[in-house]
Amino acid sequence: MTRQESDTVNTRLTTALSRPFALGSAKLPNRIAMAPMTRGHSPDGIPGEDVAAYYARRAAAGTGLIITEGTTVDHRSAGYIDGVPRFHGEEQLAGWRKVVDAVHTHGGAIMPQLWHVGIQRPAGAPPFPDAPSVSPSGIALDGTPGAGETMTLADIDAVIGAFAEAAGAAERIGFDGVELHGAHGYLIDQFLWERTNRRTDAYGGDPASRTTFAADLVAAIRERVAPDFPVVLRFSQWKADHYDTRLAENPKELEAVLTPLAEAGVDAFHASGRRYWQPEFPDTGSDLNIAGWAKKVTGKPVITVGSVGLDSVFQPGSLSGANAAVETIDRLLDRLERDEFDLVAVGRALLADPEWADKVLNGRMSELIPFTKDAVATLH
Repeated sequence: MTRQESDTVNTRLTTALSRPFALGSAKLPNRIAMAPMTRGHSPDGIPGEDVAAYYARRAAAGTGLIITEGTTVDHRSAGYIDGVPRFHGEEQLAGWRKVVDAVHTHGGAIMPQLWHVGIQRPAGAPPFPDAPSVSPSGIALDGTPGAGETMTLADIDAVIGAFAEAAGAAERIGFDGVELHGAHGYLIDQFLWERTNRRTDAYGGDPASRTTFAADLVAAIRERVAPDFPVVLRFSQWKADHYDTRLAENPKELEAVLTPLAEAGVDAFHASGRRYWQPEFPDTGSDLNIAGWAKKVTGKPVITVGSVGLDSVFQPGSLSGANAAVETIDRLLDRLERDEFDLVAVGRALLADPEWADKVLNGRMSELIPFTKDAVATLH
């Protein structure tokens, strides 16, 4: 690369990624976010000093927004992995407060990803082995009936209340917003998806009716937090181990799902795609990715994600997928420069190289560290 070409690349990076962004009360120093990635390093669900250091290290190196790993709400069926942090309990929230303080010390913003796994919880799984698996209709992701327990209206109210309480706690202890995990076949997504939601009451039916659970959940959160406290919802087309499934077959169906959520109070959508450069609905003649379409049909800010900075796609459900070399982000800049999306979430590349943001923003691309399985082993 010549000096002129290098200067051009650096100018594009500065112009596109270095721009501040305001999302409600959250003032982000740039357009780079850390994608949520499950770690399981929080014994008894308590994030310790190592968790605070893990996130603070990336904030110190210029990552503008940290979205934490999934952290479970106060419902005994919410989790299924030992060591996953919880977002309830005195010790757990005290640990999260230290995480927030550590990130803020370095000028970063941080949001917890609030999580309930629903039917993906195997019987007898920790941290509460006696808790049942619950879902909208007792149907597994592969369509098998009789899986777990169908949620009653009382169950639905309890889960909505748990999410609202968690969001209120997040604001109280200093987080800059919350993200709701409505993707990848977890509980919120199970209500949105036709295969797993066969309910005949107000929480099931056509695509708009299947949004009722998520919309009620968002509305309950909005009642518990300040009007400008940002609420982000992560959604996806694909589900865990079902990568070719789709929540929406076309833009009209996507609009039917996302519009009620935006109206309920979602401030931004985090559109989880496996490859950020892939057109989502190519039959329309548009090359917009899933985040771009979410922005187009709702008018809300969006976060894109999916193999950013890597030369191979990620393996969902496992951070220890194939090794990946560093990939140019020219295609990302092309899309960001035309405002297809507003923020860029980086996953494995930022896991492998905590200084990814600093190196990219300051023209040090040649110093980036490739992703390897060793990066997962250390999770530093």
